[in-house]
Amino acid sequence: MPHQVYITNIAAFLPNQPVANEEMEDVLGRIGKRPSRARKVILRSNGIKSRYYAIDRLTGEMTHNNAQLSAEAIRKFMEQGRDINSIELLACGTTLPDQLLPNHGLMVHGELGIPPCEVIATAGVCLSGITSLKYGYLAISSGQNKNAVTSGSENASSIMRGRSFSEEVELSDPQQEKPFEIAFEKDFLRWMLSDGAGAVWLDNTPNREGNSLRIDWIFQKSYAGEMETCMYGGAQKKPDGSLKGWREYLPHEWLEQSIFAVKQDIKLLNDKIIEYTVTRPLRELGGTGRVDGRKIDWYLPHYSSGFFRDKVYEGMRAAGCDIPMEKWFTNLSTKGNTGSASIYIILEELFNSGRLRKGETLLCYIPESGRFSTAFIHLTVI
Repeated sequence: MPHQVYITNIAAFLPNQPVANEEMEDVLGRIGKRPSRARKVILRSNGIKSRYYAIDRLTGEMTHNNAQLSAEAIRKFMEQGRDINSIELLACGTTLPDQLLPNHGLMVHGELGIPPCEVIATAGVCLSGITSLKYGYLAISSGQNKNAVTSGSENASSIMRGRSFSEEVELSDPQQEKPFEIAFEKDFLRWMLSDGAGAVWLDNTPNREGNSLRIDWIFQKSYAGEMETCMYGGAQKKPDGSLKGWREYLPHEWLEQSIFAVKQDIKLLNDKIIEYTVTRPLRELGGTGRVDGRKIDWYLPHYSSGFFRDKVYEGMRAAGCDIPMEKWFTNLSTKGNTGSASIYIILEELFNSGRLRKGETLLCYIPESGRFSTAFIHLTVI
């Protein structure tokens, strides 16, 4: 008989002070001699008003690496009365770890300096935070562990700083008529992504006092067998839709072509993200009786941009899942798009707000445009 699994504590860490829209290019650094022409258009569309960067405003140096962001979020459990030395399982997800190896989870464990425990890292983009959560959920559900801490974290700014593109700028043709600008698929994400970390404490029993969230189920599905890559880094996308990875380039080409920049196929994103991450999976969940929009009290969507808010709603309605927007909860405009950490940061704010009531149900939606994957989580307030 599977054990019930409960989220008993949630923590988040956002580095330094919030960065307003008009400050972004000063903090990240300009690419080339002129301001980005895409910045204002993208910010007007995405609806983000402030975000956080692990960057010292005066020096431009990093204040935290990715593992340190995760560790800071997990240390906040001590403020909530938890003993992090008692963690049995640590599962950490991220898009871009600080190094190729060792894995991200081991580096977080090292930062924490806690006693030996089971550690795993999950890879991906936004769903890496969910696959770490699911690993912890399954470990407790199976009876192998009594508790687990899982996290999602991103340090996207580390590769979005203007100086990361300096070699590409220097090698551009000085005789060209128009001033140099990096390709839109590279510039786009500079104004979309930001830094932060979140973590949940999972237990096989609920809190004796206060709320817990019972995990009813976690649904995750990839459509990569049908779709080509949409968001990528450490590679270039070829005309046939396949990727040419960084190991196929010479080291000097990594810099000259900004191979390690994170890029987005914008047209593919706009054409397919709703069909593959909202409508199709919700039709499946509705068909099996797991989701009934009328019975959901809180809907927590992680969409990357306010541009998609109405489109997400239209996709839900097309799937027969109409959850009115007055039931939606998101903090994208104030906390930014932190990728795999976003759903943790959204959950943390709602969970610790005092607004949840016993018996209420939550549905979390987490899409990933890497090669079109999606996840939904159903929770009940205990």
